[in-house]
This record gives sequence, C-alpha cells and structure tokens, in this order.
Amino acid sequence: MTLASPRRIGGLVLAATLVVAACGGSPTESQPGGSPGSGIKGAVFVTGSSTVEPLSAGVAEALEEIEPGFNYTVEGPGTGDGFKKFCSGDADIANASRKIREEEARTCADEGIEYVALKVAIDGMSVLTSVNNTAVSCLSFADLYALVGPESSGFGKWSDGAAIARELGSNTVLPDADLVITGPGEESGTFDSFVELALARIADARGQDHNTRPDYTASANDNAIIEGISGSDTSLGWVGFAFAEENRDMVKEIQVSKDVNGTCVTPTAETISDGSYPLSRGLYIYVNKAKAAENPAVAAYVDYYLAEGTIAGVLETVPYVNLTADALAETRSAWASAR
Repeated sequence: MTLASPRRIGGLVLAATLVVAACGGSPTESQPGGSPGSGIKGAVFVTGSSTVEPLSAGVAEALEEIEPGFNYTVEGPGTGDGFKKFCSGDADIANASRKIREEEARTCADEGIEYVALKVAIDGMSVLTSVNNTAVSCLSFADLYALVGPESSGFGKWSDGAAIARELGSNTVLPDADLVITGPGEESGTFDSFVELALARIADARGQDHNTRPDYTASANDNAIIEGISGSDTSLGWVGFAFAEENRDMVKEIQVSKDVNGTCVTPTAETISDGSYPLSRGLYIYVNKAKAAENPAVAAYVDYYLAEGTIAGVLETVPYVNLTADALAETRSAWASAR
C-alpha cells in the first residue's frame, strides 16, 4: 500500500508524471539502476520536512506510475522530528528544509548512521497576513524582530513592537491593531530557517537567544497555519512560499526587506532563485548510505529523483524553484560519490 500526503499533489501528479516521462525520466550515466521499466521492487520510507514532503511524494508517485513494484511512504512531521527518526535508523531518507544541526549529526554518528546530504530545490519563506489587512505591505528584518522576536512576548498589538523597531532604526508605521500570530513550531525546519535568516543577527547584537517569542499559535501543519492567518483580519505569520502561493485567495504575502528601511522585495520564483528575496533557503534530502546499499528501491528512488527532468516535472505542480544546472550537477556528483 502506498502512503503519501495528498497535499498539493492530488490529481495533478499524473500530469507531472507525463512531464517526467516526456523529459526522458532516466538517470544520468553516473546513476545506474533507476531506469524506468527495470523492475524495481521494494519500499522506501521518507520522513521529515512538511515543506519538502510534496516534492518527495511527487517524485515517488511519478516513479510508481512506471514501476508498479515500487512502494513508498512519505510523511511530513517536520524537519526536526524527521531527523529523530532518521538518526535512530527508522527511516531511509529524511526531508529537510534546513541543514542538519550539529547535535543531530552527532546522534546519527552515535547510532552509526552514515548519510549523504543532497540539495534538491530552493524555497522561500513568505511572511503573511490577512487579505483584509491593508495597513501592512512591507516589513524589514528589524520589524519582524520587533513583532515576533524573543523580546516581544506579551505584545498584543502591532504597535506594541514600535519601540523596539525604532531602537533598531525602523521607520515602519506599525498599526494600532490586534496582533494575532500563527506560525511553525520548533519542530519545523521553516521555524529554524526563519529564526536563522530574519532574527539571529539582531538577537546576537542585543544579547538575546536565537528564538521567537513563545506566545503565539504554533503548528507543524502548514494548512493549519494558513487557516490561522486567514482567520484574523490583522494576523501575522509565515510559511513556505509554495503554501502561500497556493492560498493567495486566503492570505496576503508581505514584502520583506533585509535592511532597515531598505528595498522591499516580493517573494517570487525569480527573486527566490536569484537570492534577492532575503528569506530564501535550500531544500534537502538526507539519504542513509547503508539503506541505499542494501535496499535497491532506495537507490533507485534517489536515482530517479535526480534524473534529468524529474524534479522539473514535479515542480510543475509544486511551486518551488529549480536548482541551477551547476548546483544540480554538484548534487548528482555527491550522490554518485556516496554510491
């Protein structure tokens, strides 16, 4: 039985499968063993990031279309929870929306888990509010720190963050309106990436921990975050760009400036790809080397993941950003070396 999240894939996967097949779908010469129709049998268990989950599930479903003997489970409890399963040896592959932490890598090492990290796509994080909120259109990192950083606990209105924002040099006018925050929880790679990119530098300068305020509605479910943000006219939150794009009728993406009073940038595939959007990040799969060696289905799945046209085909329905040709070549080389 095949298990996977239906989120963002649904009936569109067949179209992605046809795109993959049209593109050739076979692995590069350095990746033998995953060619369609070769009789792949076995099961793969993939866990981790809910952001990467639709991409990995789309690749798995596309492979199953041409290899009926291939079976898979793809789940998305969050990057941190995924690494717990992966580093205990319970999963073949971990999806991750950030790089593995030192303590997680030590756990893997202690358990004898050797792995290869493979970058597979690029994503941005969208800062969101309600479609009914016309008072806010752009926030700098300083503004975000003032609203959701470790010093903003207890702030019930946007304007409560004004004093910290001014201390940081911001001229942004924060409205006198209720501040209702919904965002990822600490188990999420999206949480970690947001803290690292938007808050950490300011927190260091002010002698604070790398963290958010604890008093907001946190969830590992991106759909629940979207619902929370859309449920209040003066909300604030953040999710992966793909989720935001698919729910533009429910939420509004806020432009972001890295610098205080700097250039406001809208998250798009182009601004994420070229790095001009300041909340951009890599997406990864971590592959257990031993499981790839002993289970042909694992190796074949990764071969197919990195085959010419596969990711591009799935990204027709999952709006992340393709790696550049050079970056994809580096990923393929890393996998070839690991095999």
